[in-house]
Amino acid sequence: MISCHDLTHAAGGKRILDSITTAVPASGITALVGPNGAGKSTLLTLMGRLASPASGAVHLSGRDITAIPRTEFARQLTILRQATRITPRLTVRDLVGFGRYPHGSGHLSDRDRAVVATCLTDMALDDLAERQLDTLSGGQQQRALIAMVLAQETPVLLLDEPLNNLDLTYARRVMNLLARHGAAGRTIVVVLHDLTIAARFADHVIALKDGRLLAEGAPSQVFSPETLRTLFDTEVEVHEIAGKPVILPI
Repeated sequence: MISCHDLTHAAGGKRILDSITTAVPASGITALVGPNGAGKSTLLTLMGRLASPASGAVHLSGRDITAIPRTEFARQLTILRQATRITPRLTVRDLVGFGRYPHGSGHLSDRDRAVVATCLTDMALDDLAERQLDTLSGGQQQRALIAMVLAQETPVLLLDEPLNNLDLTYARRVMNLLARHGAAGRTIVVVLHDLTIAARFADHVIALKDGRLLAEGAPSQVFSPETLRTLFDTEVEVHEIAGKPVILPI
């Protein structure tokens, strides 16, 4: 679905990504993991066409993303960045409605309003739908942003640390919802710092370190003590619970 070919990127005179060649399988959840500064968010940004690499290319379903018209691209892929600016005086419903803009001229149809209503319910935002964004907590705003990108109904979702500001209940709700979307055929790439959550929900893992690809594959392959020790420069224990790895630092 998404393939990266020899991607290199630099910022402020520092190389952030160095010759990354990898692929995201179609459908399911792919987790991007690695230490701080590994290049995870940068890779996601390049996949989402929000920045241009110094060299290399990203392909979406075999097409160079730079050759896909803007409107068509917005109907194929949506991205949620860590620092997403929101207009504070918007209501939650208005924000989620923005996700429908690629599908029309800015006027919501009955179908659009039905999608917005579903996404509000999915993110447990029904009671907050008419609240203005600046009256919400950080976690509530994050759920509204996730609802907005879900409302875009693109085949591909890119999410940069979507669990930021979320408590355990809502983190679980978000990941279960993403898993359902992935099982239904959507391709989801998500930056995660909690490796146990990544191991629990991801179908595929891409591990970066110092801007380079260190490992990729199924969680059971990537989340071995040896690979994690190299990835994070620390000792870890990996236990299995209900058939899934649980990672503990020693």
